[in-house]
Amino acid sequence: MKLPLNNLRGSVVREIDVRDDVFARRQNDAVVHQVMVGQLANRRQGTAKVKNRSAVSGGGIKPRPQKYTGRARAGTIRAPHWKGGGTVFGPTPRSYRQRTPKRMRKLALVTTLSSKAREGGVIVLEDLNLANAKTKELITVLGAVGAGSSVLLVADGASSDVIRASNNIPRLKAIPSQSLNATDILNFQSIVMTEDAVRNAEAIWGGRFERKPSPALEAAEGEEN
Repeated sequence: MKLPLNNLRGSVVREIDVRDDVFARRQNDAVVHQVMVGQLANRRQGTAKVKNRSAVSGGGIKPRPQKYTGRARAGTIRAPHWKGGGTVFGPTPRSYRQRTPKRMRKLALVTTLSSKAREGGVIVLEDLNLANAKTKELITVLGAVGAGSSVLLVADGASSDVIRASNNIPRLKAIPSQSLNATDILNFQSIVMTEDAVRNAEAIWGGRFERKPSPALEAAEGEEN
């Protein structure tokens, strides 16, 4: 697959060849949905908590006699149906974390990235070496290349001053290529990548999935040999 390479003035310099297994994969909606649900669930803190009838202070004494008052039986004023009482079946601290296999995360990432590329939402720049690393100049560059109203900036090779300048632009998120994920790709209208970021993404996410053993396991096998 080929993608146009733009300079900072928005002119197409040439076309570059990119890996089909990263930028031209077939869409898999089921995997993308499952991965997104897992990523959004992992962002939840799970710290919501309410007090049940045993945790609400007070109510230690029986509010009225059991019999001969003509009123309902009551053992504590902290029962759920009393004002100021405890909550029934309320939230308690819990973990919402879901384990998503690496193979699925990789497949969801490359399929969403491929979908963006087919729609023209992936914009590749030669570099981001700005003469003045100012927010105003970066906005000018993004406007020249036709970036949308929300931009995911993958600026590998750019200076820290450019990254700092990007923090002042609303609806723009700057990440390195190794932090790409399906949720961010879908949440932003366009993806602006430097050529270095494209090559790094191909090196990280391209090729067949290979499970690498942990360093501890490799050390243990070395001692056995």
